Amino acid sequence: MGSGLRAAMRPHPLFVREARGAHVWDLDGDRYVDYVMAWGPLVLGHSDPRILSAVSATATKMQVVGTGHALEYLAAEAVLEAVPHGERLLWSNTGTEAVQVALRLARAATGRRRVLKFAKSYHGWHDTVYAGMSENDGDQPAAPGGSGQSPSVLDDLVVARFNDVQLARRILNESVERDIAAVLIDPVMSNAGVEAPAPEFLSTLRTLCDRHGVVLIFDEVIAGFRIARGGAAEKYGVLPDLSVFGKAMAGGFTQSAVVGRAELIDQVTAGVVHAGTFNANPIALAAVEATMRALADPAVYETLEEISAEFDTVVGGALGSVPGRGSFNRVGSLLQYVPPGAATGLHGTGGLWTTILEGMLHHGFLFMPSGKVFLSTAHTTSDIQATADALEKLLRQS
Repeated sequence: MGSGLRAAMRPHPLFVREARGAHVWDLDGDRYVDYVMAWGPLVLGHSDPRILSAVSATATKMQVVGTGHALEYLAAEAVLEAVPHGERLLWSNTGTEAVQVALRLARAATGRRRVLKFAKSYHGWHDTVYAGMSENDGDQPAAPGGSGQSPSVLDDLVVARFNDVQLARRILNESVERDIAAVLIDPVMSNAGVEAPAPEFLSTLRTLCDRHGVVLIFDEVIAGFRIARGGAAEKYGVLPDLSVFGKAMAGGFTQSAVVGRAELIDQVTAGVVHAGTFNANPIALAAVEATMRALADPAVYETLEEISAEFDTVVGGALGSVPGRGSFNRVGSLLQYVPPGAATGLHGTGGLWTTILEGMLHHGFLFMPSGKVFLSTAHTTSDIQATADALEKLLRQS
């Protein structure tokens, strides 16, 4: 199987034979409005012709070549043009891999070993960061996120709480004593309830990292290029030392990147190992270049904001028409169902979501078990109105 999470989707995994725009078709030919969007990458929808054209043209010329090629630089230029703090770029394949590269760069630059992360935040499945996943893990020893993990690496993690300025200040004021090399943060907490940073939180982290010689890393694998063309740095006006990008950057193909300060990234030419047979493969980078060129049009983000606000208003209105049904948190085109008084998390959420998830699938609408909702420029007003109508009908029956 490709993913344990996908295999556990309720009421059963959906097998798709075709995907276009905002829709997927299952093996029986039934059509669904898709709010999964491949778990986030498809800002432009499925099978965008600009991306498919670029990929097709490249695939007939070369696949994986084991040498340099022009797309390494053309795609990098397209990404760096968008990112305010982008001086250099390293290509990788997945967000999990790129996070590990970024942490290695931070440790090499500082000579320290520990990483400050935030409770509930997901930075990939690797043992070194898949820990501290409970809301109560802040300012506690990091607990592994799942079985089979090595406990020996958990001493390298220090866990704070998102938007808790005082706790972050106390921990980072002890950076030398605690041996903290990096702060690793999802600036929007995308997998932990879609929580936006409080005013001054990111800027306070920036100030504290500068003061104590700590590398500030934004994990923008989900939020990057979805909430703004320049990612969190553009949206919130705070420049990290490094950002990790993926998902939306490649428009449905597999590629990730570490972007940031030249003196950090140039360490890969001076002893920091960064490797991978499929890093910067031509087909994926053709997709990256085409996607980033498409995202350079300001109309993309205007459309995303309009359709996402409409979903929040219309579908959220249907959800909120009866008290106690829950609501949506929203940052741009990223939303999260939040039940009243209940927690959200990477693997699922409480309240009515399981009922909604299963019922809406039967009505032809595909959502995620976690309660996250991804919009794209391919979604339309008619898709959203149909979603609201089906949800109202389902809620009347539940």
